[in-house]
Parts: sequence; structure tokens; C-alpha cells
Amino acid sequence: MTRLIVWRHGNTDWNAAGRVQGQTDVPLNDLGREQARAAAPVLAALRPDAIVASDLRRAADTAAALAALTGLPVRSDARLRERHFGQWQGLALTEAAERFPDEYARWRAGDPDPGAGIESLHDLGKRLGAAFQAAADLATGGTVVVTTHGGGARQGVGHLLGWDHMVLRSLGSLANCHWTELRHDDVRGWHLRAHNVGLITQPALTDAV
Repeated sequence: MTRLIVWRHGNTDWNAAGRVQGQTDVPLNDLGREQARAAAPVLAALRPDAIVASDLRRAADTAAALAALTGLPVRSDARLRERHFGQWQGLALTEAAERFPDEYARWRAGDPDPGAGIESLHDLGKRLGAAFQAAADLATGGTVVVTTHGGGARQGVGHLLGWDHMVLRSLGSLANCHWTELRHDDVRGWHLRAHNVGLITQPALTDAV
């Protein structure tokens, strides 16, 4: 049985401010670094066989906290980047709502392709799902930790599970430095074992940021 741990990065200043990061390369803040250090021993106890991370710093630096304990290298995969938020990247969500009211309303309603240059949920899920599967293939029968982003994590998980995007809307967002656990066997395929697991309890911010 293969175990895949999908770990969201720690907190950033843009997370705290409600600013849309998307694929902007924003670093962890002090809280985010502390979250990564606190979570790393718990994940290290799962005895991972491989660690793969988005190449954006907030994910790569989160993964580095685990690598420091396990001695494993962090493999980088740009497919693990967050959803591209087009013309919204760098804006506060309140600004996005003011400047793009129609697109914002569609996004809030769950439209998979709301416009404004935002990556569609179909493309996001396909991209992240492929990256998750490639990561899992590094250690078939073992444990792999993948460090990624909130929106990408949910859609990638949904792709592996075969869940429609409207079903995924009922799955809560990952809080910073929390994770989802998936397992795979030859009989059941991929199945969800745990979601939004972590040590530091805080409200999960919207996937956009």
C-alpha cells in the first residue's frame, strides 16, 4: 500500500493579509517557519521514503524543515505550484471583488473557469493530479510527502479520487501546514484516509491566498 501525504505550506504575510498569491513567489513568515518546524517531527515519524515540493519558496522551505530531520533530498516539481490566478495575483481579495465583480461572483459560486485569466479547475486538477501520481510512483508501497498549496492540494486530491469539482467544494480547505492523507492499493485504488490534519489550530483561509 502506498501512502501519499499532501502537505500545505506554512503561513505567509500574504496569507495573513488576505492577498491573492497564486503563483507569486512569496516566502514564509515567522509563523510559517514555526509551523513547519512544529509539523516536521510528526511527519518524520511516518518514515517518508521521498519528499517532493513545489518550486515556490513557501512550499520548498516548508519541505526543507522535514528534510532536515529525515536526511532526504527535496525533489522539486513545478507542477505542484498553486493555481494561477491571472489578473488577481497580488491583489487583496477585496480589490479583486471590486475590480472584477462578475468574475469574483462566478469564482465564489464555484464556477470552474471564472475568467480574469484564472486557471480552470479542470487544468489545475489534471496538473496537480499528475504530479501527485508521479510523486507516489517514486516509492510504490512506501510513504511520500508532497508539499504544495491549498487550492492545488484540493483539486489534485480530487483528480486522484475521481471526484467532481462540485463534490470537492464540500471538502474543507487545508489550513497552513496541515495535510491530507491518501492511500493506494491494487483493489481500491486511491482513497482518502484523513484530511486537514495538523498541530496548530487556526481558521483555514480561502484557497486563493
